[in-house]
Amino acid sequence: MIMSKHQLALDNSQVPEGYKKTEVGVIPEDWEVISLGELTSFVRSGKSVVKKELGNYPLYGSTGVISYSQSFEYEGDAILVARVGTAGKVNFVSGKYGVSDNTIIVKFKKNSNIHFFLYQFRKKNLNSLVFGSVQPLITGTQLKNLSVLNPKLEEQRAIAQTLSDVDGLIAALDKLIAKKRNIKTATMQELLTGKKRLPGFGEGKSYKNTEVGVIPEDWKVIKLGDILKIRHGKSQHEIIDPNGIYPILATGGEIGRTNTPLYSDPSVLIGRKGTIDSPRYMDSPFWTVETLFYSEIFKHTDAKFVFYKFYLIDWYSYNEASGVPSLNAATIEDINQAFAALKEEECAIATILSDMDGEIAALEKRRAKTQAMKQGMMQELLTGKTRLIVDNNP
Repeated sequence: MIMSKHQLALDNSQVPEGYKKTEVGVIPEDWEVISLGELTSFVRSGKSVVKKELGNYPLYGSTGVISYSQSFEYEGDAILVARVGTAGKVNFVSGKYGVSDNTIIVKFKKNSNIHFFLYQFRKKNLNSLVFGSVQPLITGTQLKNLSVLNPKLEEQRAIAQTLSDVDGLIAALDKLIAKKRNIKTATMQELLTGKKRLPGFGEGKSYKNTEVGVIPEDWKVIKLGDILKIRHGKSQHEIIDPNGIYPILATGGEIGRTNTPLYSDPSVLIGRKGTIDSPRYMDSPFWTVETLFYSEIFKHTDAKFVFYKFYLIDWYSYNEASGVPSLNAATIEDINQAFAALKEEECAIATILSDMDGEIAALEKRRAKTQAMKQGMMQELLTGKTRLIVDNNP
């Protein structure tokens, strides 16, 4: 199974050889537009949930599995479509299960590949069928009348398998990213507290008890105010420039550009108001608004090491507001933390963690590219613009 050599750029004025115009666009001549009801054997809502008894059979609602039951109502492959609530949300189920009455069950006849139509559902975005303002919903009748593209079964299988392979790659990347993040978290806990020492920095030395826990005897407990000064952001209204080269930062990220930086040295940023538990590191000029603190880090301390130390702090335990979470500059500077005696050790630790961040970022970028590739493949394959060769017959 390989891609054919031609990928078609279709427009409304020209129909390429082997294609035809239909109410849903230009499609291959050997494909048909058909209502979903003609392909399905079962389209109806699940049953009301009276009692949820802990058991082995999953009970599905509009958002996915909502409980487990000792009995099941349905069996076999099916597509579940949320009828109300998150109306239009799609899930694939198999085996034995129950389904609540806020979800529609769609089962296909044997001459159809359910996974091919699952991908069609996801491409179509069934949320567009939702109607009603008080209780938005989708009906089984709407689904039965839905127009779908129906190639021959062999091509359905080939398309579904191709897209499934890409999904498998994305899932593998998700698993690897999660693993790398867990490794990084464990490494941070060991290196940033001195539980594990790097070669050349205090191997074999004893430890001591302190107010922040057990740390190496050559480390010290100091207040953050001894190694940095917390600074307030400022209003950005007078310095905004859409063509600026420096970012204007708030707790949620970049909100604009400027040519006038507020600070230019490496700094660790932390929310003053709102999101107070997401530190950010900047090693290039920036501007911060009033809701985001930045720090002036003293020369005898590595700024990137401080950034990673900030991740170990339970910032919400220092929240000083009953409503919107808030931090106080003086409170931050008064927090005790353990620091290495040598800046060189801090730099070495920060380098290892930074390398881990770089590896995770590269994997996330690869995942995003793969996801984008999948979206492009869905657009091409599910409309017949690009054909697959199946058993030597395109």
